Amino acid sequence: MIKKMLIMMCVGLSSLTTFAQSPERPKLVVGLMVDQMRWDYLYRFAERYGEGGFKRLLNEGFSCENTLINYIPTYTAIGHSSVYTGSVPAIHGISGNDWIMEQTGKPMYCTQDDNVVGVGTTEAEGKQSPRNLLASTITDQLKLATNFQSKVIGIAIKDRGGILPAGHFADAAYWFESKSGNWITSNFYMDKLPNWVTDFNKKKLAEKYLKQDWKPSYPLSTYTSSIADDNIYEGKFAGEASPTLPRATSKLMATEGYELIKTTPMGNTLTLDLAKAAIENEKLGNNPTKSTDFLCVSLSATDYVGHRYSLSSVEIEDIYLKLDHELADLFNYLDKSVGKGNYTFFLTADHAASYNSRYFMDMKGNGGYFPGRQILTALNDNLKAKFGQEKLVKSLMNYQVHLDNEKIETLKLDEEAIKTDIIKYLKKQDGVAFVFDMSKGDVLQAPLAIREKAINGYHMKRSGVIQIVVEPQWYEGSPRSTGTTHGTWSSFDSHIPLVFMGWGIKHGVSNKAVNVTDIAPTLAALLHVMEPNGSIGTPIVEVLGQ
Repeated sequence: MIKKMLIMMCVGLSSLTTFAQSPERPKLVVGLMVDQMRWDYLYRFAERYGEGGFKRLLNEGFSCENTLINYIPTYTAIGHSSVYTGSVPAIHGISGNDWIMEQTGKPMYCTQDDNVVGVGTTEAEGKQSPRNLLASTITDQLKLATNFQSKVIGIAIKDRGGILPAGHFADAAYWFESKSGNWITSNFYMDKLPNWVTDFNKKKLAEKYLKQDWKPSYPLSTYTSSIADDNIYEGKFAGEASPTLPRATSKLMATEGYELIKTTPMGNTLTLDLAKAAIENEKLGNNPTKSTDFLCVSLSATDYVGHRYSLSSVEIEDIYLKLDHELADLFNYLDKSVGKGNYTFFLTADHAASYNSRYFMDMKGNGGYFPGRQILTALNDNLKAKFGQEKLVKSLMNYQVHLDNEKIETLKLDEEAIKTDIIKYLKKQDGVAFVFDMSKGDVLQAPLAIREKAINGYHMKRSGVIQIVVEPQWYEGSPRSTGTTHGTWSSFDSHIPLVFMGWGIKHGVSNKAVNVTDIAPTLAALLHVMEPNGSIGTPIVEVLGQ
């Protein structure tokens, strides 16, 4: 008996010793957000993908095939915030790319910070920071866990794509300024651009790439996953005869400026160039303190291209074929600079995208357009006739009704009666599936999945009090709208890719439903750090081989 007790004590002490050891972590985590990437893009163009890009990711990594966004609206700033916080707008506070502050009635941009100034610029684009993000990020938690010895950097053409993932404690976040063609930051992070960023800007790569024109990777006749290149569903730049490839960006640059690179595959190239320069110059993955570093990269060009040309276009097929090659190049670079097996990589998206509704209807599908501007005008006209005041509704931004609270309170109008009239009017509009007064919790009338998304997306101080939910294949716009958009609850906007690869990741695939909010807790489990302080997700244990 005594011998057995001694053995058990030894086993217990051995276990304690194991758990007391310093946690093993990768040298570097690279998070790649592909803005507006649908899950099916992993497979739609797969026959033309090489072995080193998307296929390597799937063949070596773990793919969560049924990853869903569990809130509305599905917009860029929210997606980046939710991936890295493991949370939703109701908690992390990023309720749109833009919103109206309910207490003041003033508009707010997601990363707007009037208390900072730009670094590398004198333009207003520099006045940005993560201060509007109310919850911590997985990158914040890593910094805390390593006593701020880990290095964290965010990079994206869009300011929100670089700032929000990198979190509050980041060493740097960089975004693209169209006027100068330079990468900039703000004094939230630093007082002066590092020499390597200044040197990078001096290369004028945006100009160099635009002068090369956007040429398809293959003969246009081989783009069989897309509709005819010249069609009515795509938008044109001023001066273009048709919305077709090849695109003479060298000529368009004269009128469009460096802004043009955002709507070309070269925007992704430029972003990944800076990412590699950051890895090299900041020694990411080779931290002298042996701490894990974290690089957050967001590719914005895929979103701009989708918005202008739609997901049926040759342009979308071409940008993903080019991205496949660039992924292969990035993996090879990481293998050499950090070492294969020493880094963890994950790819996901902030949201997906809809088919162009006009195209969908031309193919005999059901769909339509929610004419927000016209409905706002008609709604205010109706309210004026009954309550004698103009513009009681300030906005229908984010599929939400924002009231002029100050006017209603000052004039002592009956807010409940106003809301009742608004809901009654909206329910009669074509394409409207549900209308909720979020202050009353009447979302109970909707199916559970939609109910959860509405509740998760509602922030009391930053969301409109009335939520509009449109029918499938409806979105805000008009029959004249070209390209595509996103923002709704439907699967075409909310089903995104999620693939992990590298250190600590088991190879595999699962069709189990997971949420975008599960990504940060999974990374927290991988890194042995606390999950972000607003997280509502759970670790995807299959990814970790558990």
